[in-house]
Amino acid sequence: MKINFSTATFKDFENIPGFDMMKRADIYYDFLEYMKSNGHRYRLQNNTGCSSIMNVNTENATREFVSFVTSDYLGFTQHPKVKQAAMEGIEKFGTGTAATPLIGGYYSYHNDLENKIASFFGRKKEETVIFTTGYTANSATLQILLQKEDLAILDMSVHASVHEGCILTNRKTFPHNNLDALEHILKTSENQYRTKLVVIDGVYSQDGDVSPVEEIYRLVKKYNAYLMVDDVHGVGILGQNGRGTLEDPRLLDKIDIITGTFSKTFGNLGGYVITNEKLAEFIRFQSRQQIFSATTPPGSATGIIKAIDLIDEEPQWRTKLWENINYFKKGLDELGLDTGTSCSAVVPVKIGDPHITGDVGKMLLAYGIYANPIIYPAVARKNARIRMSVTAIHERAHLDKTLNAFEDINKKLHIAKK
Repeated sequence: MKINFSTATFKDFENIPGFDMMKRADIYYDFLEYMKSNGHRYRLQNNTGCSSIMNVNTENATREFVSFVTSDYLGFTQHPKVKQAAMEGIEKFGTGTAATPLIGGYYSYHNDLENKIASFFGRKKEETVIFTTGYTANSATLQILLQKEDLAILDMSVHASVHEGCILTNRKTFPHNNLDALEHILKTSENQYRTKLVVIDGVYSQDGDVSPVEEIYRLVKKYNAYLMVDDVHGVGILGQNGRGTLEDPRLLDKIDIITGTFSKTFGNLGGYVITNEKLAEFIRFQSRQQIFSATTPPGSATGIIKAIDLIDEEPQWRTKLWENINYFKKGLDELGLDTGTSCSAVVPVKIGDPHITGDVGKMLLAYGIYANPIIYPAVARKNARIRMSVTAIHERAHLDKTLNAFEDINKKLHIAKK
């Protein structure tokens, strides 16, 4: 079987008929070498921490770039108080836990973190489960809650961790934010499954748009189903007090399951699930990740606790973030570039053709801008884009430099909307 590298995407190499694992790896290696030879590179090495300016290894040199590749939206990975809290946690408890939570790996700082994130959402500690990553907060929870008698109803744009979590159950997907399609599935599935769980994002990671959570909540309850909202890109950014997508509609105490991560707004590593007390206890003692994986290390936990405090203690970071978002998006729109329906810190420039998108990513690097080309299967084949995460620590000069680069690139490649 021959694969045309000039039109291929990563998805084409997942399962090639007649190719065992070694042959698939061989041809995929050749494809990556082809991509590199055309200047399309992934997994670049960063030599400095998350920031608006990062030192990065490229093919020909090591240099500084204006960076849009991290979701450190409020800049808390570099906040002195967060770093100090993490260091104090290490000084007191060491660097790791060396055990799973059920058999010796549950420490006082885990209890403190559960209390802190629960209080942040106006919930009880007993309604909170923490995980070592946000990915497993989704995947491990869904795998234990949904089995072959159940049904997961997924917005087609939910995160890969959600799809992985539903491998043991029945799945139906509906077009992104399409309420009519969702209602059709709910109606035709009524009384056919033991559990029906609708899973959506609060803010979607590739388009940066917001889910119509109020309308979805009403639909889900109309048909006696449950609702799970993954709000990793909304918490700390949206809502009157930074509680995310669910705060302003007053749904924080009504959604059946809320999941999130500590790796974005909170500047650390880990994940969490907020649900009712009995379901939380079930997850703690049944989730394989809780049973067989070591717990969050002390430096991360104590750093997260301080970062949660800072949402309320230093609201100026959220104010600055929104100033940057609005300025940057306005500039891109004035250039005629397609930013879609983004209304968050995730700002895409939609291009469509995956190879032109790769060319734009390469040209941005030449201009000193580090941003990610996103292609299939992360997005639809005809929906490739440059995805950028705006942060509170971007300066106006960083944004202007990037806008100027896009203006020049558009003159050469004509990527603006027709």
